[in-house]
Amino acid sequence: MVDRLANSEANTRRISIVENCFGAAGQPLTIPGRVLIGEGVLTKLCRKKPKARQFFLFNDILVYGNIVIQKKKYNKQHIIPLENVTIDSIQDEGDLRNGWLIKTPTKSFAVYAATATEKSEWMSHINKCVSDLLSKSGKTPSNEHAAVWVPDSEATVCMRCQKAKFTPVNRRHHCRKCGFVVCGPCSEKRFLLPNQSSKPVRICDFCYDLLSTGEMTACQPTRSDSYSQSPKSPINDVSDDDDDDDSSD
Repeated sequence: MVDRLANSEANTRRISIVENCFGAAGQPLTIPGRVLIGEGVLTKLCRKKPKARQFFLFNDILVYGNIVIQKKKYNKQHIIPLENVTIDSIQDEGDLRNGWLIKTPTKSFAVYAATATEKSEWMSHINKCVSDLLSKSGKTPSNEHAAVWVPDSEATVCMRCQKAKFTPVNRRHHCRKCGFVVCGPCSEKRFLLPNQSSKPVRICDFCYDLLSTGEMTACQPTRSDSYSQSPKSPINDVSDDDDDDDSSD
């Protein structure tokens, strides 16, 4: 089916419409053999609160962006190569239902569909595209992925020292290795994580010690369900990154 659609006029027209919706700021999406499998609105769990994002699934990439005008204009385009993607289902928790994790070496995050059927369809199509890509390339699935950031609202105190309370002065920071919300004194170190940045990035002292000794996998979060819990009442915006730009949420 995908091979038949690859060179069809209908597929070319659909991809062109997506390109036009992102405008000049978006990357060109039309290449030989690329097929638009499906599209839809998913709720992405950002660091401050869940936000609606428009997603487009192609046979080789996953594209998403901010919704400016539904079906007409999107911005802040993000392109994720599917061969680097693994997905895991998330248990329903409170108002956050029908979710799954999208994990890549560069960035990982949780998304939620409107219904269980929609979730099942998204996950099925993504897995099929990834499987087909890996089968054709002969590559193995990625076994390394960036941590999913714990939302700001889930931490009123530092998740490492368990003492420092967050205030407008004592700001929140995120460890790029484990995804925990930590205070400044607990995250003064920097470490080079090549998949995430060409420059050393902020990590907590706990992860720094483990990375320095080569025990990299040991510093993954133990609160694996932390990002799937219902957001609490918003706390004052005292984070060190701005989630209006999806690259830093």
